[in-house]
Amino acid sequence: MTEDSSNRDYTGHVPVLTIQGRTLPEAWEKSVLAAWEQGVRVPTEYDKPGDPPSRDTTMIVVVDEPLCEPRIHRAFPAGLAELEVYRQEVISGVHDHWIDPDAGKWTYTYHKRLCGYETEGQTIDQIAYMVDRLARDTCTRRANAITWNVALDPPTDDPPCLQRLWARIITTPDGELVFNFNTHWRSRDAYKAAFMNMFAFTDLQRVMAQSLSEKIGKPVTVGRYCDISDSYHIYGSYFTEFEGFLQLVKKRSFEDRTWHTEFAESFFEEARQRIKDEK
Repeated sequence: MTEDSSNRDYTGHVPVLTIQGRTLPEAWEKSVLAAWEQGVRVPTEYDKPGDPPSRDTTMIVVVDEPLCEPRIHRAFPAGLAELEVYRQEVISGVHDHWIDPDAGKWTYTYHKRLCGYETEGQTIDQIAYMVDRLARDTCTRRANAITWNVALDPPTDDPPCLQRLWARIITTPDGELVFNFNTHWRSRDAYKAAFMNMFAFTDLQRVMAQSLSEKIGKPVTVGRYCDISDSYHIYGSYFTEFEGFLQLVKKRSFEDRTWHTEFAESFFEEARQRIKDEK
């Protein structure tokens, strides 16, 4: 594999990169390539002997039209059925019942932290709060939700990567209400995790915009999605596998690197049936 030399002069700074794309797969692909080409070389606490250092950046990814097709990149390293399962974990909490840290199982889900955050004897639906707050005042800057639990997360081996959501409504000169959405992550595997995250949370953006529209009785358009990662990295442990991604981008057209949601629907239905069977 050819080693890019642009970042060999180590400065002690993590690069801060901003990537923008019209569609989700375009923006994700550009962000992964940017992390590979410009990321600082740095070891991680997960490295095995002989692993090359990871490539790491602070990354801001902006998707101008997050619901526009094509919505799916063929190179994300999981199956289409798994993508739908993950979407439902975030949107509907289908695996919240797997949370059982005392039994060595999951310590959290994003759905539980966002829709059932437990603090001081209360259970708070932060997504409902965000929608309600925006419905009361579309100019508010307080539509915000967090995942981090200071009592539970610091000691665990697998604390949440997602830290915060933020949303704001912008009213255009012709009166259109546009729902802008930010997600902020402390750490993320750019190649193996970020696409599924972005796919699910842009769908959450759609769901929240629809809920807000119903609440205020006016159409609310899904606006840009902004995805911010403090550490957006590619692990040295899978550089050989990652070569396949680089070759795909090099050899295939964008059309041949992506799928429309319609193509994935049969796989999504398989996932829905799998979830039903679990119950």
